[in-house]
Parts: sequence; structure tokens; C-alpha cells
Amino acid sequence: MDPNITDSTNQLVLSVIGIEDVHSKENLSSPGINQHEDRKEALITYGIDDIPPWYLCIFMALQHYLTMIGAIVSIPFILTPALCMKDDDPARGHIICTMIFVTGIVTWVQSTFGCRLPIVQGGTISFLVPTLAILNLPQWRCPDPAVLEAMSPENRTELWQIRMRELSGAIAVSAILLAAIGYLGIVGMLLRYVTPLTIVPTVSLVGLSLFENAAEAASQHWGIAVGTILILTVFSQCLAGVTVPFPGYKRGRGFTIIWFHLFKLFPVLLTIMIMWGICGLLTLSGNLPEGHPARTDVKLRIIEDSPWFRFPYPGQWGVPTVTAAGVLGMLAGVLACTVESISYYPTTARMCGAPPPPVHAINRGIATEGLGTILAGLWGSGNGTNTFGENVGAIGVTKIGSRRVIQYAAVLMIIQGLISKFGAVFIIIPQPVVGGMFCVMFGMIAAFGLSALQYVDLNSARNLYIIGLSIFFPLVLPKWMVSHPHVIQTGSEIADSIITVLLSTSILVGGIIGCLCDNLIPGDLEERGLIAWHNQMKLEPEEAGDTTSTYDFPVGMELVRRCKFFSYLPFMPTYKPRKWHTCVMKKGH
Repeated sequence: MDPNITDSTNQLVLSVIGIEDVHSKENLSSPGINQHEDRKEALITYGIDDIPPWYLCIFMALQHYLTMIGAIVSIPFILTPALCMKDDDPARGHIICTMIFVTGIVTWVQSTFGCRLPIVQGGTISFLVPTLAILNLPQWRCPDPAVLEAMSPENRTELWQIRMRELSGAIAVSAILLAAIGYLGIVGMLLRYVTPLTIVPTVSLVGLSLFENAAEAASQHWGIAVGTILILTVFSQCLAGVTVPFPGYKRGRGFTIIWFHLFKLFPVLLTIMIMWGICGLLTLSGNLPEGHPARTDVKLRIIEDSPWFRFPYPGQWGVPTVTAAGVLGMLAGVLACTVESISYYPTTARMCGAPPPPVHAINRGIATEGLGTILAGLWGSGNGTNTFGENVGAIGVTKIGSRRVIQYAAVLMIIQGLISKFGAVFIIIPQPVVGGMFCVMFGMIAAFGLSALQYVDLNSARNLYIIGLSIFFPLVLPKWMVSHPHVIQTGSEIADSIITVLLSTSILVGGIIGCLCDNLIPGDLEERGLIAWHNQMKLEPEEAGDTTSTYDFPVGMELVRRCKFFSYLPFMPTYKPRKWHTCVMKKGH
């Protein structure tokens, strides 16, 4: 690492969570910065290959961990009710801990041997849409609440675990396709057909399809839900540029006051704590009736019944089961995650001051996500893995893009995933607070999908037609399928289940409509946004070539360079695209 950065290392307890010291940044000058113009523009404090002192790594890793928790905590609130779990079931906390544990493992593998970018891999909302479609099949629908209440604890446990085993098998098997996309190097081929007008409905429908879940949670107490939205809006938008004094230590100057962007870094966690506190006051004052979902004491039994430590392991809910309907349905989530993650890779590299990721790094990153999703399925997290956009944004705010920090964060996640009571704490968040978070977070996911429209010509009637049809119809058809679960009658129960799941998965229906319309309806490359999209992704072998060691393996590179065979493997650092493969990756049709 550059000596100037080493000398100023301890100016940073501001980097403890990303406070910017403009004067120290102006003096940054290193060979890495001179090599990469992007890094100079980013004015980063620690680049991707830099290694901060261990104590700063711990603090900065904690920042990424807290950012990840704010994103992951919403998933079990939608998943567990669909699994027919009771609100006070301690196993809900076990599922959260399993998700955190697997997130740590996959994050460490991704940052060390995968794409080697400082990204966090964890649970994703994208898998919830096909998950809910599968669990809405007649054989998986939950019994009436009265029947569920009358069941013995053993029968209730088996009721949700058999559903979790179905999801686990579907997630693990469908993720094999994601791993194959990476290891076989067909990302470029995929992106010839997965265009911006395919991405828009696929990603935006992830958020739009879950509006009923947000409405159900928020309607438990609209005042608290709206309060959550308002505070989250103020923190993340109005106060994002406000710095807050924080005690710190600088070498040679002792203890001092540093300033950091508290509201920009932790808007979700701050909002949860404030609204949770308000719910606590309303509970103590008796303004909320007994058993009200906004009370803070309705689920305390979860913490009491949860053990302090619990080790998640593969097959902890039983051996995963595999059905064709489940696997094909989950493929929609897999493809949505693939496209979303690919868009994050160049952005993360730019923020870290690293060169654009070469083809082999992107292939390896997608393959590692596939392996991570397989692990998530085998471990029984009920979800897959995907790049966390929140943590990518944290790098841009803190100016700390060190890979080592993410590796520390991964270890922290693994350790925290073993503490069962920690996961239980997040389950008792009042339901209306979660509903308010859903309204904002699902809206942001929909907006992220719509942001791909920046590449296309919005003055084109062709494009407007495709956008409207591919977003509206996928909301209509799945809604009707849910209301008519037995409408598909082919004579084969397996075929009925497959067709029902596929037609009930809005992101799959929208993605197929967008892909077919954009590739079949005539339109030039610029109108379709392919030129701007191609320039952004930079997946051409000649453009994505990397002469640095940033994306090399941490060990074994001498052997990799000696063996010519490795240059034929699309995921190896020495990979050289041959003429036949390069033709496949050319832009246009």
C-alpha cells in the first residue's frame, strides 16, 4: 500500500465508518492511482488491493455488516408466514441466523476466489416472487389459522419444514444453471438477448409484485407505518449529506472529533431503532391493546426460547426435495439475480479505483453466486444469494474499497450467524415498522429496474409499447392465477403444477415478454439501447482485458500461468477468448 496512505491510516477512525477527510485525500498519490484514472476520480482512501490496519478493518467490517443486516432482515418477514410458521416460533430466528451464516461464507469465497471485488453476497428479494408462487400451489397452501393453532408442536414443525425442504431443493438445483452460466462463459451470449427492455420488467416486477405483502404489514397500524416511511425518507434523502460528530483517535494528535455521514450510512437501522422505541412507549403507556402487532411484547417468547448458540448445517430441516415445478419456478429468480449482479460489477470496480472487471472475473463471479445459492439451498435458508446493492453504495460513501475489509466482514457474519438469540431479536420488530420499510425498499427495487430505461430511446413508440405490455400484463396474469388455482387441467398433476408456477411468477412472465418483444419487433441498436448498454457493461474481451493482478487468484497463479490448458477455461485468470467465442460476444444481431 502507498506510504502516504499508511502514514495517514490512523487519521481515519473516520474511516471507521466512512467519514471523509478532504485534506488527507488531496495528498493521496500512489502508483495504483496513477495507473487507473477511475481511482483518481474516486479519490478513495483504501483501494481494492490495499490492506488497512486490522483494527480499522474490524470497524469498517462492522459497518458493512450493519448495512447488510438492514437489507436482509425483511426477507424472513415475508417468507416465514408463507411457510405456515407461527409468529412466535423460535425457528424464525434460526432461519435469519442461517441466512447470515451462509452470507458470510459466500461473501468470503466471492471476495477471495470469485470475482475478487469487495462485494457482499446475501439473501435477495428476487427469490421471494417465485417462492410465493410455489407456496401458493394447492398442495402447499397453509391450513386455516384455527387448524394450525390446534396442531401439536411436532406437527406444526413438520408443516413448515416440509415446505422449506421443497424450497431448498428448488433453489439448489436451479442454481446449477447460474453456476453453469459462469463456468461455461456464456454471460456475453446471455446479454445479447437480455437487453435493457428485458431487465426493466424482470427487476422492477420484483418490487411491484410484493405490494400486497407491504400493504398487509403496513395496515396493522398505518400511523406507525407512515411514520417509518417519513423518518426513513428524512434520513436517507434530506439528511444524507449531514455529518455527525464522533469521538476518534489520530496518531500524533490523540483523541479528537471526527465527522461522518451517520444518516447516509445507516438510515434503515436508525429508523428501525427509533420506530421500535416509539412502539415500546406506546406499549408501556397502554395505547396499544393486548396482542396488537405493533406492541413490542407480543413475540418476546422467541428470544426466551432461542438458544444462545446454534450451528447451522446442511439439511438441518431435512433432506431437500426436488420437483420440476419448483425448479423451473426458481429459474426466474436465478436469471433476475444474474442480470442484477452483472450490472453491479463494473460499478463496484469503478468505486474501488480498480480496472473494469475482465471477462474471466465476471464469469467467476456469476459462477460463485451460483455455488453460493446452491449452499443457501442446502443449508435451508429459504433464499438464494445475490450482490447487495446497499453495500456497493456504502463503498461509494466511505471511499473504502479494500477487499480485506469485506473478508473481515464475512468472518463477522459467520460468527454472528452462530448466535441464535441475535437472529431472534430481529424477528420481534413490530409488524407496522416492517410494513413501512417494505414500502420504501420494494419501491426502490422497482425503481432500480426502471433505471435501465436510461439506455433506451423513450421517444420510440416501439419501446413504450414493450415497456407497458411487459410490466402491466405480468401483474394481471399471476393475480388471476392466484384467484383460480385449479384452472390448469392437463391431466397430469406434475404438468399442472409446472404451468401454474410459471404463469404465477410475474418476473418470469415479464422477462419473457420483454425479451421476445425486444428481440422480435424491429428496432435499431441505438433505439433499443444496446450501444449504451454495451459500453456500460464492457464485456468485449478486448475491452475487458486486465494487465494487473487485481483479479488474479491470491495463490497458485504461477501454476495457472504455466498450464496452457487453463487459458481455455472461461473462469481462469489466464483465459484468452478464442475466435469462435469472441464472435458470440459481439454486440448486435
